[in-house]
Amino acid sequence: MFTQFDWVAALRTSPILMALVVCSVVTFAAVLERALYFRRRSADPHRLLRELLTHLRGGKLDEARFTCRSWTHPFGAAALSVLERAGQSLAAVEEGLQIALSEQKLQLERNLTLIGSMAAVAPLIGLLGTVWGIMRAFHAMAASGSASPAVVAAGVAEALLTTAAGLVIAVPAVMVYNHYSRRISVMLTASENQARLLREVLQGGAAELSESRTDDAEVSRIHSLVESSRDAVPGKA
Repeated sequence: MFTQFDWVAALRTSPILMALVVCSVVTFAAVLERALYFRRRSADPHRLLRELLTHLRGGKLDEARFTCRSWTHPFGAAALSVLERAGQSLAAVEEGLQIALSEQKLQLERNLTLIGSMAAVAPLIGLLGTVWGIMRAFHAMAASGSASPAVVAAGVAEALLTTAAGLVIAVPAVMVYNHYSRRISVMLTASENQARLLREVLQGGAAELSESRTDDAEVSRIHSLVESSRDAVPGKA
């Protein structure tokens, strides 16, 4: 059926089908960009927390900050915000953490709205093409003065093609949108949880990660080291 269909003629005579082709290209480009982006930003936040605790136990604050900046996972930015506000009030640390997470969320959600829009708009464009095509088919039937199926079938088949094309674009787009929305939620939640563990360590609480534990003496030492170096943090007043 599709091998005998004149695709070039359909694209030439149907601007709506051409619009769907453009939508498919835009959707594919956005999905590919997000796939590469999330692959680059994927990492293990637990591993980063272990590295940070190791640096802090050794008093290597600059190395800890450099590690945060070098990690592409959102926890890197969240941990850096906690480190730079160590020694401040709990409200200040919490505010800085939420700002860092919000900035990371904006970066992670870039182009995701475009994919969601294509998933919602493509079927509607396809439906518009179907309605337009059926109108053209009935117009051709009226012009020929014949109501035979042979006159109407070709026009109706061409009209239904736009709905099929819209669904072909929308279904994968919805799946990709839901997948990346869930992935963003998991990344941000993990980043927030690990950042709160780091905050508890810096503020004198006890933190456990896997089989390692920071005792009270190490916590106090880490806290005093970070607090004494606050003036050396870049960008702080």
